Amino acid sequence: MPGISRFVLGLVGLLCLGVPVRAATPSELYQAQTIVTGTGDENRQIGFKDCLDKVLVKVSGDQRLTQKTQMLALREKAADFVQSFRYHDRLEGIPIHDEQGTHDRPHDLTCLYKPAVVDKLLAQLGSRPWSGERPPIAVFMTAEQGARHFVLTQDEQRGDAMRESFANAAGPMLMRVTFPKAGQLGGRDEKAISEADMARLDRLAKKAGTARALAGSIVWSDEELGWIADWRLADRGKIYRWQARGVSFDEAFRVAIRGAAQILSGHGQP
Repeated sequence: MPGISRFVLGLVGLLCLGVPVRAATPSELYQAQTIVTGTGDENRQIGFKDCLDKVLVKVSGDQRLTQKTQMLALREKAADFVQSFRYHDRLEGIPIHDEQGTHDRPHDLTCLYKPAVVDKLLAQLGSRPWSGERPPIAVFMTAEQGARHFVLTQDEQRGDAMRESFANAAGPMLMRVTFPKAGQLGGRDEKAISEADMARLDRLAKKAGTARALAGSIVWSDEELGWIADWRLADRGKIYRWQARGVSFDEAFRVAIRGAAQILSGHGQP
């Protein structure tokens, strides 16, 4: 369609800065973090189980691992796989108040693992580490909630919380995302973006210094009591599509990142 061609040409130089590609270091890759209440053993064991799930998905890129039946037994031994751990009081600097004790305060629990231990667990689960670089991704996304609809850009004020949520979703997977500037969209609307094919978007993403384009939309549904999120990404000559329905705001973006990671790590359809 001519309109789409003009849209694509208008997006050359889309992103503000190229995002450098950098391979994750073992210390970054083989650790996981979760939030626990206090520093007692009972909640620490719960945290160890959550961190085990997270580090296996983070290292492999495969979100399906946590659904495998073998994980039930591994979670019961989650503490055995932790090399070391540390806490950070999320209310640091805020005095204990009322009847609150240190066991009531939320803490970040960070677990560190030996690469050989995690890699062995992945092999037991029929998976493998996602080696090499984590490619930065350019996001082409539209949002709709009732009469309110817009393209998510770097400078769209209504998208502040969305950009932050996307970054929060990408961080634990050591992935990086960036967004177009509104002035570089050439006035094109949501329809033009949603109809642009992935090959063109990928070429634009690479010209702008990122590796891939992630395209999608989130639409609020009263019927679903949540967001409907649709995503697509091209890899190895195939276009992958995945969806989540009735999810929370933040989960919509976690679904996007987890799906992208699964595809780019070579683990197939989300």
